[in-house]
Amino acid sequence: MFFLYNILIVLADFLIKIAAYFIPKLKLFVNGRKNSFLTLESKIKDDDRTIWFHAASLGEYEQGLPVMEALKIKYPNHKIVLTFFSPSGYEVRKNNNFADVTVYLPMDTTKNVREFLKIAHPEIIFFIKYEYWPNYLNEIRKLQIPTYLISGIFRENQIFFKWYGSFYRKVLSSFDHFFVQNSKSKELLLQLGKSNVTVSGDTRFDRVSAIVEKDNTLDFISEFKDNTLTIVVGSSWPKDENLIVDFINVCQQKVKFIIAPHNINPEQIEQLKKSIQKKSILFSEKEGAFLSEMDVFIIDTIGILTKIYSYANIAYVGGGFGNPGVHNLLEPATFGLPIVIGPNFSHFPEATALVNMGACISISNEAELNEAFANLIQNEDIRLEKGNICSTFVEMNKGATTQIIKYLSNDRF
Repeated sequence: MFFLYNILIVLADFLIKIAAYFIPKLKLFVNGRKNSFLTLESKIKDDDRTIWFHAASLGEYEQGLPVMEALKIKYPNHKIVLTFFSPSGYEVRKNNNFADVTVYLPMDTTKNVREFLKIAHPEIIFFIKYEYWPNYLNEIRKLQIPTYLISGIFRENQIFFKWYGSFYRKVLSSFDHFFVQNSKSKELLLQLGKSNVTVSGDTRFDRVSAIVEKDNTLDFISEFKDNTLTIVVGSSWPKDENLIVDFINVCQQKVKFIIAPHNINPEQIEQLKKSIQKKSILFSEKEGAFLSEMDVFIIDTIGILTKIYSYANIAYVGGGFGNPGVHNLLEPATFGLPIVIGPNFSHFPEATALVNMGACISISNEAELNEAFANLIQNEDIRLEKGNICSTFVEMNKGATTQIIKYLSNDRF
């Protein structure tokens, strides 16, 4: 089976390089990997002791960060190697302050895997949530490097639990321990004979709960808000924005809106601004402007959405009209905000839980969005009640990082 897999991965690598000439995101994917080995060689010496974290994209990075921070304190003489698979993770966090070296993960070919592990020579490895690359995991098992899955989540529809999934079931043997988000994931792993499982929860709760204690001041947002009820729209896609803009254009209440699109492509940003009939301004235009006179603030930059949530009274989190679904809603939740999302959220346990608890409102059309916003705008008690459920939910689910670090302290590392 490995023979067939290796043929397919080489073919996929070739096709991606061809497609990169036509698709900008794939161009980043291909070009970014050209320097992975050179970057590693320049920053990792033969006698360095290293810890490797792998994140598929930005969300997984956020889940791994609390463990990364804790290990950085516990083992200050080790270097942390961080890899990303997706450009949407690497391009945003390539200049992070936590890893000693951040690179794209080289494609899962036998040659790449051996070269990567030789240069990085990690003493311990963490895969975050998912991404099970057969050649990497097979070589890791041969080298007997302690390897852990953190914030893992398993579902019945995954290939491991299909009759034809024996090849991928074998790669799970490379993990010394699975730290999973929920009891269902543990039950599924037990069905495969994997008893090395701990239900530790999601490390993102530790990550977001710490955000509240930080300085989230943004003077320009404070000036724009001007003590007015504010709705923050985070990580929005065009389908979200179409509904939001229609509401903004007809809204009669004294409300301000901050929109932070998931994609900050200049053409899309300009189109979004033109569709808004009220006074609007871009982040890139804010210098010298009278922000307090504006009704809509469009954030055409990255990296500040978390702080912006601290100024919100209501949050809308985008992505719920796409696949796989809604983006991170724990960040607005930790600030005690009522949250509105689209209909696709079933793959995200925290979203499902908050919807079931009534703290998060799922909408599927314009009428439902208008009703949800109108109700939250007009009723402060409802806003506060739903927001309190959200912040309590985050607080009650902390502790995954502590469990992981405690386990590692008693293990081989």
